[in-house]
Amino acid sequence: VQLVESGGGLVQAGGSLKLACAASGPTTSYLAMHWFRQAPGKEREFVASISWRGGSTNYADSVKGRFTISRDNAKNTVYLQMNDLKPEDTAVYYCAAKRYGTVSSSGDAMDYWGKGTLVTVSS
Repeated sequence: VQLVESGGGLVQAGGSLKLACAASGPTTSYLAMHWFRQAPGKEREFVASISWRGGSTNYADSVKGRFTISRDNAKNTVYLQMNDLKPEDTAVYYCAAKRYGTVSSSGDAMDYWGKGTLVTVSS
């Protein structure tokens, strides 16, 4: 499975961005999809997850109420709508997938990773 992120960029604080992650390959079915991020000098952290059918979503406390994860299985694409962005949201955002539909907040549980897209929020 290949994961390709898009949609990153530079935005002012209070602005919005929508990230997308397109999955391709022979086994894109039943993937639970996730977003992680890594800020400069910090460890990678969980941002959001969504189950295979989209019925279950989870968010890090730091983004609850501001970020929304969604997916379109017909397009093999997962999205992260980010609103009210803050300078502390600046990071490289990674899409990750876990087989068999179950979500996890641990990066070690992921089976596939994208290369990331940079989000920079200016104050």
